[in-house]
Amino acid sequence: MKKKWLVVLVAFMMLISVLAGCTGEKEMGDGGAEETTPVEVSYPMTVVDGVGNSITIEKMPEKIISIDPSQTEILYALGLQDKLLAVSDYCDYPVEAKEKEKVGSSWGINLERVIELQPELVYVYGNGQPDAVEQMQAAGITVLIYDPTSIAQIFDAIKTTGKVNGIEEESNAMVKDLEERRDAIVEKVKDQPKVKVFYQVWDEPLMTAGPGSFIDELIQLAGGENIAADAEGAWPTFSVESLVERNPEVYLAPAHVGEKMSLTEDEEQQLIDTIKSKPGFEEISAMVNDRVELMEPNIMSRPGARIIDALELLAKELHPDLF
Repeated sequence: MKKKWLVVLVAFMMLISVLAGCTGEKEMGDGGAEETTPVEVSYPMTVVDGVGNSITIEKMPEKIISIDPSQTEILYALGLQDKLLAVSDYCDYPVEAKEKEKVGSSWGINLERVIELQPELVYVYGNGQPDAVEQMQAAGITVLIYDPTSIAQIFDAIKTTGKVNGIEEESNAMVKDLEERRDAIVEKVKDQPKVKVFYQVWDEPLMTAGPGSFIDELIQLAGGENIAADAEGAWPTFSVESLVERNPEVYLAPAHVGEKMSLTEDEEQQLIDTIKSKPGFEEISAMVNDRVELMEPNIMSRPGARIIDALELLAKELHPDLF
């Protein structure tokens, strides 16, 4: 009889262990498992969006529109794409986003169609269409606005997106992974000499990434010295005279021509040659040493889920021997 009870006890303990493994542990790769506490989801909830608005979410959103390519990428990265009714004209990543209905952009929203689709939640980039935002809100649509200028704000956008959609634990885990990747890159380049960098945002007029922009932060984290770090504003115009005087070692530019975002190798080389041939550029160190580097435009320009991919690309261009 004693043996029978021992068998029952062992079986019971095994069952408890299995259940605990299903509900109380999270896979950690080679590091084993760690205990986690499920995050309770309750509505209504109040969150603060990217521009400081306090917004109440009445219930779990099931119908979403994203008029913001960065936010669309975040939604896909969190596995929320099935909730997306429509996206902006510029949402092209991942490739599946191209198949979603298009409803304009943050500078020209197809308001009639948005209201017709009856979304519960709309994501908008920046404050380009305040009247459209007001009309959506008047139609009973919740609007969240984002315009991240730092990596921390991008991470906050990811976390809030997860919280609003009932997957806060998943979004927190995603941010933790991104933070670890960021820290690993910073650690890798920390002892390297700083590389003087110019980042071309636009060619005519010449515009760059200045203080208060996430690209300026990326340059610093990647072991670079942004020669426009003391410019006025996040996206200032920059004179050729200042460019020549400050003499960057690396000249970075997005790999696009006008609206064309995908270039052939020949087109990329033509773009590099065009930059090198600009009047006054011939004596700049980056031109002399053939360090004009073209960056994937959407990865570098979108403050979203691929921000650490952008950091990695940048670090590789500045310190090619390390990667």
